[in-house]
Amino acid sequence: MTGPIINGAALLIGSVAGAIIGPKLNNNIRTRMPMVFGCASMGLGVAMIVKVKLLAPVMLALVVGSLLGEIIQLETLIQNSASKARVIIEKLTRPSADMGQEEFLDKFVALLVLFCMSGTGIYGAMTEGMTGDPTLLIVKSILDLFTAPIFASTMGFTVGILVLPQFIVQGLLFAGATMILPLTTPDMLADFSSCGGLIMLATGFRICGIKQFPVANMIPALLLVMPLSYLWAHYLI
Repeated sequence: MTGPIINGAALLIGSVAGAIIGPKLNNNIRTRMPMVFGCASMGLGVAMIVKVKLLAPVMLALVVGSLLGEIIQLETLIQNSASKARVIIEKLTRPSADMGQEEFLDKFVALLVLFCMSGTGIYGAMTEGMTGDPTLLIVKSILDLFTAPIFASTMGFTVGILVLPQFIVQGLLFAGATMILPLTTPDMLADFSSCGGLIMLATGFRICGIKQFPVANMIPALLLVMPLSYLWAHYLI
């Protein structure tokens, strides 16, 4: 399980480094670089969206999955957990900078999706589990190593907490890849990538402060898109 370990280490190292050197960073770097990372997230999202094979099940998965997320209030649950984690960590360390609670929670949720639920991370973990090739996750690790310090410079050590859900998600996908991938088709994987791209696009808008999409509530769509793609291809067309 090389990829998830390397990715987790990169995120943790970047978060700790950013929290430590944060006060020394130029203010322009701290405020402008997140917009660059948001732009990168949008670009990656667009690149993934164009892989779509069956648009209808992707849209259906996004709508139904987001509705389920709203019903169970997934984003609220994540925000509450993040708020508690911030309080605990700031008792043990220095405050995570002069950032309001609402702004902190908005960014935390966006980073959760960016680091833990991106198509690159999910597909990379599945690919390594099936083929033993960790290349995709190593590439993601390089990006995370430079992304995490910028956000940690204003949000503190709390960003490092994201190592836990990231490793859990990637570890489960790695372990289950031998069972998941044989049941998929190239079209199903393409639609999965497209659905993840839509969420990544929304994440980029949120990081840049353009529009506060409920990205965490959209995550259940990733669980629905491949089954819906299969059913649509075999029974509706």
